[in-house]
Amino acid sequence: MDQNAVLTLFDREMRRGARPDGPGADVERVGAVVRHTGPAHGWNGVVWSALEAADADAAIAEQIAHFTGLGRAFEWKLYGHDLPADLGQRLVAAGFTPEPVETLMVGEVAGLVLDAEPPAGVRIVPVTDRAGVDLVADVHERAFDADASGLRRQLHDRLAADPDTVVAVVALAGGEPVSAARMELVPGTPFAGLWGGGTVRHWRGRGVYRALVAHRARVAADRGYRYLQVDASGRSRPILERLGFVPLTTTTPYVHATAATAGGRRTPPGA
Repeated sequence: MDQNAVLTLFDREMRRGARPDGPGADVERVGAVVRHTGPAHGWNGVVWSALEAADADAAIAEQIAHFTGLGRAFEWKLYGHDLPADLGQRLVAAGFTPEPVETLMVGEVAGLVLDAEPPAGVRIVPVTDRAGVDLVADVHERAFDADASGLRRQLHDRLAADPDTVVAVVALAGGEPVSAARMELVPGTPFAGLWGGGTVRHWRGRGVYRALVAHRARVAADRGYRYLQVDASGRSRPILERLGFVPLTTTTPYVHATAATAGGRRTPPGA
């Protein structure tokens, strides 16, 4: 894989050419910024920017005015190669809070190791209805110790309105949901994104996360996608590297909260 070429392709297709991620969402380019505005329970944020030092602060202020005017918390996804070099410092000065650094990893589907199966007694079940969404939300809350009400609404809306653009799965040990994840498909691009992979604490280290990645990769291959993209935590990165993913750059979520809401984050990839 030519990593520089793939990163350039990712920037063009998934950032500058970003698509709305569900019902009620909109993507617009304002000057040198591409922003995604979703409903209150969805993801809101800046997905791409090409700023100069002279105009960066004004562009940041413009995005703050836009999202706070809607009563939305929002995220500025800052990538390691974004300019100006001090953009992160400028975001902090403007009231953003940086969250842990993640690694943008991409795997070419044809070259991934896809033979991972779930451990004995665990089965992977597709999520297609409200009951399945509730299982995914239950895993999210237990794995990440985080509220999943926004995820529950967002995933249900997506499955109801455009089910061909999302694949959600849950791993069951007997009747207990122990891991869950989703894959977002972006028609017209070679990329599918892996999101929300979380495993409850007492099932970690048994290969469930690895099996969920392999399962979704096989689905992506069947649907003709060339690349899988993940914003990987430090915990999931070694697993993904063993499966054939390579790091392209870092990505840091800078979050700007409002008095109206503390939500609006895309669920973390986790492990």
